[in-house]
Amino acid sequence: MSRKPTGELRRGWTTGACATAATRAALTRLWGGSWPDRVGIVLPRGETPVFNLAHRAEGTGWAEAGIVKDAGDDPDVTHGALIVARVAASSGGVTFRAGDGVGHVTRAGLPIPPGEPAINPVPRQMMEEVVADLASEHGRMPDVEITVSVPGGAALAEKTWNPRLGIEGGLSILGTTGIVRPFSCAAWIASIHRGVDVARAADLAHVAGCTGATSERVVQQLCGLPDHAMLDMGDFAAGMLKYLRRHPIARVTIGGGIGKMAKLAQGAGDLHSGRSQVDFAGLADWAGDCRVADANTALEAYEIAGKTLAERIALEARITALRILDGAPVAVGTVVIDRAGNILARAG
Repeated sequence: MSRKPTGELRRGWTTGACATAATRAALTRLWGGSWPDRVGIVLPRGETPVFNLAHRAEGTGWAEAGIVKDAGDDPDVTHGALIVARVAASSGGVTFRAGDGVGHVTRAGLPIPPGEPAINPVPRQMMEEVVADLASEHGRMPDVEITVSVPGGAALAEKTWNPRLGIEGGLSILGTTGIVRPFSCAAWIASIHRGVDVARAADLAHVAGCTGATSERVVQQLCGLPDHAMLDMGDFAAGMLKYLRRHPIARVTIGGGIGKMAKLAQGAGDLHSGRSQVDFAGLADWAGDCRVADANTALEAYEIAGKTLAERIALEARITALRILDGAPVAVGTVVIDRAGNILARAG
C-alpha cells in the first residue's frame, strides 16, 4: 500500500547518503576500535544529518554497517531498505564494489562507465571524503575497498527504470544532494535525461516518450523500438523535450491517451491532472461542434466529434512539441490512443 502523508511533507535521505553514513560507521570500527551509536555526515550542501545504525558486523580486516533508508514522505521504492557498506583494507586509494542488490552498469551514456558498480559520482565522492577524513584522524593511508549492498535490492530494481537504462543485477546508489525531497518531479525528470543519454550513446536514431504503460506498448510495437529507446516520459513532456532540445536525437514519437495528448495539444508541458486541464471549449472550436464544450472527458469529446477531433489533437500536440524543441534537429511524431490501446490518430 502506498504511503499517504498528511500535513507538511517530510524530506528523507538518498541511498548515497545512507551508504556514506554506513561507510563512516564501519571505518570508525575498523580504524578506531569501537562502534558509534549514531553517525553523522556532511552532505554536499552543508547539511549534517545523523543516522542510527541498524546493522553491525565485523571480521578479520573488515567491518560493515547498515542504515535503514528513510525517504521521508516520498513514495520511494527504496524506503525502508537496508543500505550496507563493508570496508576492508586495500591499496591504491578507494575502490568500490557492488554487493548483493547493487547493480552494474552495462550501457554507455550513464555517469558511470560500463562494467562499474552502479554507485553514482556524488555518493562516491562523499564516501571518498569520509575515508580521507578518517584516515587523517587515525593516521592511516586512505586505501579502502568499499562494498555497498542492499539486501533484496535486485527485486526492488525491477520496479525502477534500471533494467531499461542498462543497470543489471540491482539498484543504483544515487543522490546529488543527499536529500530526498518529497514528491519532487526532479528525480523522474533526471531519469528521463539518463534515458536520452543512454539512447544517444547507443547511436539510436529514434526514441519514444509515452504517458503510460498502454501507450508505451502501442508505440513500441508500432515503431519497432528496443526497450532502451523508450523514455519514461509520463506527465513530463516538456522535461523530455527540453532535454532533447539540448541533446537531440533524430526522431521522437510521443504517445498517450487522448486526454493527456489533448493537454499537450493545448500547450501544456506538464500533463498531470493536478497541474493542467483540458479546455473543452477549445476542443469544441477544433471539432466545430458546440456539444463538445459540455463533455466531461476528452474521450467523451472524441465520441461526440469523431476522428476529426482526434486528428486535430495529434496535429496540435506535434506543433506544441516542435515549439518546445525550438528548432532543434528532432523530427516529431504523435500517436493518440484510447483506453484499450486503439490508435485514434497519428501525426508526423
